[in-house]
Parts: sequence; C-alpha cells; structure tokens
Amino acid sequence: MHKTFYLFLLLFITTFSLRAQNASNAISANNQVRDTAIKRDLIDIAKSLFKIKPKPRIDTGEKRIYFSALPIGANVPGGGRALITSTSAGFYLGNRKTTNISNVTFTPYSNFKSRFGLPLRSNIWLKDNSWNILGDTRFLVYPQYTWGLGSGHNDDKILIDYKYVRFYQSALKRIKPYMYVGLGYNLDYFINAKTSGADLEQFSGYAYGTTAGKNEFSSGVSLNLLYDTRNNSINPLPGCYLNIILRNNPVYLGSKTNWQSLYVDARKYIPLNKKAHQQNVLALWTYAWTGLSSAIPYLNLPSIGWDPYNRSGRGIEQNRYRGKGLIYFESEYRRDITNNGLLGFVVFANATAVTETEKNRFRNIHPAVGSGLRLKFNKSSNTNIAVDYGLSKGYSGFMINLGEAF
Repeated sequence: MHKTFYLFLLLFITTFSLRAQNASNAISANNQVRDTAIKRDLIDIAKSLFKIKPKPRIDTGEKRIYFSALPIGANVPGGGRALITSTSAGFYLGNRKTTNISNVTFTPYSNFKSRFGLPLRSNIWLKDNSWNILGDTRFLVYPQYTWGLGSGHNDDKILIDYKYVRFYQSALKRIKPYMYVGLGYNLDYFINAKTSGADLEQFSGYAYGTTAGKNEFSSGVSLNLLYDTRNNSINPLPGCYLNIILRNNPVYLGSKTNWQSLYVDARKYIPLNKKAHQQNVLALWTYAWTGLSSAIPYLNLPSIGWDPYNRSGRGIEQNRYRGKGLIYFESEYRRDITNNGLLGFVVFANATAVTETEKNRFRNIHPAVGSGLRLKFNKSSNTNIAVDYGLSKGYSGFMINLGEAF
C-alpha cells in the first residue's frame, strides 16, 4: 500500500460588506488590485433596488471587515434535515496588495432534536503574509452511517452515534515566497460512540476504537509544509496549492495508542482564456491520506468527506468509503454564464479509492459526477453561492455552500 501511496505522490464565504463595496478593491491572481466595475453581484442588485449610494473609494491599506450569512435547510448524516447557517467574517491584516484575505467561518446546525454542531474554522494571514495561522474547532453531536472498511460490506451499513470534540491549531512561518513551514496541535475526542444493531468491531473486523460506549482520545503534534500561490481560498484564482501534514499522536500526550498519519493535498487552477473579467478555469484537486501505524482509532481512519474542510466526495455519502489509506482525485470546469459574472456554472467529476482489508491494497475506484450553478454574492471577495448536485452508485444529493468546494 505504501508503494502505491508514494507513487501517487509523484504523479501528481465569506463576505457581505459592512460598508458599500468598492469595485476597485478586488484581488487578482498576482495579489494586485484590479478593476471590477463591469462585474455585478447580489450587493449591486440590492443597492439598485434600495437606491443605496456607494461609499467613496478606500485605500488598499485600509483595514476592513466583511460579513456574510447563508441560512439553508439540508440533510444531516444519519438521516433527517437540519437548519444550517453559515456565517463568515473576512478581513485583511495588512495591505491587500501584499496580504491575503483572512477569514473566520462559523457554521452551526441543528434539527432541534438530537443533532447539532458548532464548527468554527479560521484561516488567518498576518501582515505581508509573514505567517499563516489555521484553526479548526468543533463540538458535534454527529450520528453517521458507516459501511466498514474498504469498499464496504456490499451496501450493508450501521449507524454510529457519538459526540465529537475537535481542536486543531497550527502556525506556519514563511521561509521563502509562497512557502511555509510550521507546527500544529491536533486533538480528537470521540465520546460514547454507540451503534444501532450490529457490533462495530464485528461489523468492521477492526479492533481499535470500536468498543461500544467507550471514549476515544487522540492528542498529537503535526509538522506542516505549505506552498500556496493563491490569495483567496474562497474562490481561488489561477495558481497552485500543496499542503503536507505529518501527524504524530504519542501516548505521553494523552492518546490511547501511538499512531501516525500522513496527509498530502495538491491543487492546480488552470485559466483557459486570458480575459481577466471572465472566469473560465479548469480546477484539479487530489489528496492522499494514509495511516503510518496499525493502531489508529476507527473514526480517525481516512474516510471520504473527512478532509480538513469536509468538501471531498461530492455525490458520495460522507463516510461511505474508509480504509487505512485513501486516494482522491477531482476535476471541475468553472465558467461564467453572464459577462458580468453574476451567474456561472460548473461541471465536476471525482474518484475515490481506499485500501481493502485483504492485503491492505487499493483495488476499486468509486466515481461520482455532478454539476452546479454559481451566483455571485460579493465580487470584491469573489464569493459565490454554490449550488451543486452530485450522484454516484446508490446515492445522489444537493450541496449548498458559500465559496467553492476547493
């Protein structure tokens, strides 16, 4: 499995303005200010309807906060529907010509019964991009189905009900243009995990983290390497991204077992024309995730949809494929429908492979396809409302987000 993994490595939203937006303050691929006067978004439409006059132009060094909120109803893992509200704050901590936009996102959900979640994520860029500070804190009551390891027990599944606390924080220092290195701390606490029906250990054939009613605690440090030529993670413009995370969870930091994992994420955004005012981009995303030891708790094993931002596997039910190793690839074509950028569309396809329990090798590929519409929410931050529909064997569903999937 590790030979396959290393070979693979070789192959290779946020913003609603508190003030009227200034069209001259959008950021281009090289971090330079470019004119967006010909663009239109929902804020422009609102200003036209309510006859709001724009504010004076602001200096590119002025600090400013943008907010957005998008309440939606959606399916939740384990069945049923919930109210989800995505609220984001975007801001610059330095001159926007030399500093990427930072953002903090809070996405609580509840079905007003037994399921709710409080996830808070942050991506902070300090002045002149000297540091990148990343955070992911969650408290979830999070029932979800599992199909066991590998490609699943045909279509047999059981429901796992548990509470989950996550606390991930990392700080990366720029060592050369676009390249960062740093350390992080990662805590996962799965509380009182119970299944309905079959016993999880018997169902999965896996011995770690599968005892009913027990708590599983993992605490560890990570070594992080980042290369990122993008300037806007909400809707990346042409550029590339590489993130490598090596995580170690020793017993002396509180973990029940000693275990390690490696996560490698690579993305490329290819412009298909030279018109700066019109989006016509091919986006490619791949990641590989593998356990480097045998005693990883079941819920910490690589699983589709459990990438850091839970955006992979559109068209596949979250958690459908789990194994000691996972490889993922997705491509998406993004194109404006209207010349003013208000409406756009995407088409995408992805494929997932996980290691099977026999000989721990990759054997099956699980594809999904889909398409979606884009509505420009804020042209200054290039934030879209994204409505996607994806399908795969035995599953289909809609997804609504602020910002792109990757």
